[in-house]
Amino acid sequence: MLIGVDVSRALRAHRTGTERYALEIVKHMLQLPEASDYAWRLYSDTAPSVSPFVARTPGSPVDNVELAVLPSRRLWTHRTLAAEILRRPPGVLFVPAHVIPFVWPSRRLPPSVVTIHDLGYLHFARAHTWRQRQYLDWSTRWSARVAARVIAISRATADDLHTAYAIDRRKIDVIYEATVPTADVHAAAPPLPAQLPDSYALFVGTIQPRKNLVRLAQAYAQLVKSHAVPWDLVIAGGKGWLSDEVVQAIKELSLPDKIHLLGYVPESHLPALLEGARLFCFVSLYEGFGLPILEAQAAGVPVMAANNSSLPEVAGDAAILVDATDVDAIADAMLRLSSDEPLRQQLIMAGRTNVARFSWQKAARETLTVLIEAAQQRPG
Repeated sequence: MLIGVDVSRALRAHRTGTERYALEIVKHMLQLPEASDYAWRLYSDTAPSVSPFVARTPGSPVDNVELAVLPSRRLWTHRTLAAEILRRPPGVLFVPAHVIPFVWPSRRLPPSVVTIHDLGYLHFARAHTWRQRQYLDWSTRWSARVAARVIAISRATADDLHTAYAIDRRKIDVIYEATVPTADVHAAAPPLPAQLPDSYALFVGTIQPRKNLVRLAQAYAQLVKSHAVPWDLVIAGGKGWLSDEVVQAIKELSLPDKIHLLGYVPESHLPALLEGARLFCFVSLYEGFGLPILEAQAAGVPVMAANNSSLPEVAGDAAILVDATDVDAIADAMLRLSSDEPLRQQLIMAGRTNVARFSWQKAARETLTVLIEAAQQRPG
């Protein structure tokens, strides 16, 4: 059987959460022993200088992985990719980080599986333009309806799909993400180019209102004033929608020497950035998964996280959970994580145990099982 996979997002130069998921889930599926039982066609809109994917899966006597680079143009998914899967249909199509191509009537589609990462646009409409909200709503509704199976990256996302779009829970498979093993990241990790403070609290993620960075910065400013804390706040992440408003609000706190806005940090620099942190702060108002929590725990950093959406599900009992709308609670948790050494060590140990619950190999095997089962079904 031929398995088709949209890897266009996995090959982006600057990867955020969904793109990193797409890259890791495909790489790990291709490393499974059972992957040699199938032919693989990976669809991309660009030709990478070096492909991160193998051409031959372990145990296969011949090359069984084809990277199909299709001409890049506007509406690539719904025009170019759609035409390709109709012309040469795979036995099953997997879309890990975007939308199932629009084909009408939908019965012309091959059996398809899509990963839905979150429905944040329904919870925080202001974090998106009107046009973005309309497209996200349509594309999620379309993908979830026509897919043979839907993968949700958390129970919280699965619940949202059922509540918002009435997707049958029997059609949804919850398959968790994971972190990249520390040894793998360290193999080629260069030192950080930026001059960092000796001690700092850290946030990593896209700069946008949903990440709740203004309240985080306000909590930190409160600690600077009341306790003269000897550590800085470092915020690492590329600009998202309404990021200028967030950055301006942080700058108005007038702590230019204490709050450091690094901008986008390449994946290769994240291990050093994480391991240098005294504490990790992730108080988003909503997350489909919250992978940075696991990355911080894997790096041996104590974590504070919000008590909403998927974050308690991911953090387990290895983080201080706070009300993301309560600046005082955020400040108190930051102070405890920075100064209570027994608590810090307890959470560091619990974090490493928690990370072990999540594995890309496990996620890859469960995903491949879903693809094989979906190939026996028809869309819808």
